[in-house]
Amino acid sequence: MAGITQDMRFRLSLIRYAEKYGVTNAAIKYKTNRQYIYRWKRRFDGSIESLRDRSRRPHHHPNQHTREEIKLISDMRRRNPDAGLVVFRVKLARRGYTRSIPGLYRFLKRQGIMAVHPPNPKYIPKPYEQMDHPGQRIWIDVKFVPSACLVNSRVIGKQFFRYTALNEYSRWRFVEAFEEHNTYSSAMFPEHLLKAFPFPVECVRTDNGTEFTNRFTSQREKPTLFQVHLQDHGIRHKLIKPYTPRHNGKVERSHRKDNERFYATHTFYSFEDFSRQLKIYNYRDYNNFPMRPLGWKTPSQVLKDYKARV
Repeated sequence: MAGITQDMRFRLSLIRYAEKYGVTNAAIKYKTNRQYIYRWKRRFDGSIESLRDRSRRPHHHPNQHTREEIKLISDMRRRNPDAGLVVFRVKLARRGYTRSIPGLYRFLKRQGIMAVHPPNPKYIPKPYEQMDHPGQRIWIDVKFVPSACLVNSRVIGKQFFRYTALNEYSRWRFVEAFEEHNTYSSAMFPEHLLKAFPFPVECVRTDNGTEFTNRFTSQREKPTLFQVHLQDHGIRHKLIKPYTPRHNGKVERSHRKDNERFYATHTFYSFEDFSRQLKIYNYRDYNNFPMRPLGWKTPSQVLKDYKARV
């Protein structure tokens, strides 16, 4: 049973005052009209429930579903229990149903026969593989430099690229700027990485971009120039699952931090200017910046500590 509302209490007080002092005085005191008081006096039977608002729902609607339409919807819902609203409406339309989608939705909702979709399967990540030493696995990815950072008329409209290599064990990072995004740039980058990284590299992990692999091209059996250079150095090349950037998460996270701490506050007047600023930022604000996953040590300090132990 519904509770007693404030309007019901107001009407009860109004009627009692009118019975004691008259309808006109009650209308003046309660700032209403006499017709309002007479209407509720006629409805009042001594119980406060008689002062409750009645339903305004119509008893009949000229456009309500016919028996044939209701039978059609019921039969179709039994055969298509999981079909969504639009798909279900299309199936009905092929059998002569002409009602609108909102009208069908209201009918299904009122009858309690809306499709209930099972929840999507929850993603359960695999146990994380911890690295034991530097060089065990290095992530490589490419980032396009935001065009808003290019302010000189000579470079506006051009596109600069940045290759990033991140050591999974220490989070130590090596970056290099390139003016072209192709297999040649991808092949030169690991050559420069091996000279800068103080430990042997065993495995390189990348996405499935054509600058790294021909996996999704017509020449899938032919290794790219990037893969040839890795093979020459005895480095394994591991690819992530297609369209799954979270498998390359550490380097993607570093790119996001760069957007906040570097690209949002720096402008570049030439390719040489961009390359110089990038090297300074990576050395000072990344490789020598304390990180929580490293126990508030810097990536450079982690490499030094490991070298001192071995």
